[in-house]
This record gives sequence, C-alpha cells and structure tokens, in this order.
Amino acid sequence: MIESKALSPSLGVEFTGVTDPLDDAFVHRATEALKWRGVLLVRGLHLDDERQLAFSRALGEVVALRGQEIFPISVNPAKSTSAKYLKGAFHWHLDGTSDDIPVKATTLTARHVATVGGGTEFASTYAAYENLPEKKRERYESLRVVHSFEAAQRLVNPDPSEQELAAWRTQPSHEAALVWRRRDGRRSLVTGTTADHIVGMDPDDSRALLDELLDWSTQERFRYTHDWEVGDLVVWDNTGILHRALPYDETSERLLHRTTVVGDEAFA
Repeated sequence: MIESKALSPSLGVEFTGVTDPLDDAFVHRATEALKWRGVLLVRGLHLDDERQLAFSRALGEVVALRGQEIFPISVNPAKSTSAKYLKGAFHWHLDGTSDDIPVKATTLTARHVATVGGGTEFASTYAAYENLPEKKRERYESLRVVHSFEAAQRLVNPDPSEQELAAWRTQPSHEAALVWRRRDGRRSLVTGTTADHIVGMDPDDSRALLDELLDWSTQERFRYTHDWEVGDLVVWDNTGILHRALPYDETSERLLHRTTVVGDEAFA
C-alpha cells in the first residue's frame, strides 16, 4: 500500500510502499504531488537508467542534451564533462530561465553519495509569493527581470578570462516577469542566481531588491533539505521550486543521474 507524508509544511511529499513507479495510479499521484507540493521523494527505489527514463516519460517528453537523456551530475571532472559549470548549482536557481519555456520537471537518482555534504535544498517560490506582504506583491507585480547564464557563473568565477566570458555569452539571456501568473491561476516568483537585473531600475537598487527577494524566497519555512541515500529518487517541479546543491569535495564519489522533462508553459 502506497502511503505519503509531507516533507515540510510548505513543500514536498515522501511516498512509501512504492513497488512499481510506472503503475498508473502512482504516476497520477506523483503528478498531483508535483503540482501542489513541488517535490516528491521515494527512498531506496534503486532505479536503473532504463526505469528512470520510463518513469520520466510517464511525466512528459524527456530532454535529450547533446543526444543524452541521462545526464551525470557531479563536480568531479572524472565523472562529468560539465563538472566545472555544475559548480554554479551550489547557488539557488531554476533551470531554463534563459528559455521561453522552462523545463517542467527534473528527476534525480542517487548512484553514489558524498561522505560529507552534497545534500540538495529546495525552496517553494509559490509559498514565497503567497506569504509576501500585500504592498510588496503590488510592487513586484509589474517588474521584469533579465536572466542570464553569465550572472550565475560569475558567482563561481567572479574574474573570468575573455575566453570564459565569451563562452558564457553564447548562452542567450531572457526577460521574464518577476511574478509569473500561472495558467492555473496561481502565482510564483521567477528568481534565483540567473536573475541579472531588473529592467529599467538603477543597477544598485536592482541588485539589492533581487538579493532581498532571494533571501525571502529561500528562508527556512519555505525550504526542504534532502540528505541523499543511494537509491533515492527525487523529482521536482522546476517551474516553481528553486534548488541548490550543498557543497562537497570535487574528488567525492557523489554521482546523481538526472533526466529533464520538457516544459509546456511559457514564462509570462
């Protein structure tokens, strides 16, 4: 019998008793959990790549990144060719903020875990918006933000070479509303470390407001911290859940396998 419990007051559901993640009833419950709670967890499921892909496809179309549907997540260069850029994941972000339509969901399975550190934190931008004081909601309603890959990478490497800067700038920037009016009637905040500046605002004031908003959105009452165990499956709604990895040594054996589900709702 499948049972569930909240991971925190503001977000997340942990399912127990799952024997077949492809069962239609469980897929339906997982989809509802993602919509209303943002993060779902099944411990000890030990999905191989084939089963992880099959479950991901039950949620939607899977992104093929450079021809790969399974993407290794590690800051160890021996385990991932993207290890250098993945250090940006130590900071709060949404994936796909430089795209017109962000990715809908992400799945992660744990193959190896770090001895020290290496957890993953999640924060609900739905809850962050819903708990804003009315005056701040009114202030943020009309603001638009430019997001860029460069903004996130500068936190990792604040003094890039000309070559590194040129590489970052091959990734397009994207303008989006700060308050995303969702088609289901809810609203969430589009924020994170890719948020470069607020359109038409003084740069210093823009930076101060974006920093203040990120601090608000990631406070403890809107957050869940996941400590990985081998075999865990974690899935989250990338459109409304900020996430970040907690630091761990780049020589660590920590390795997660990721799939990404194609989005279907454009930024406002």
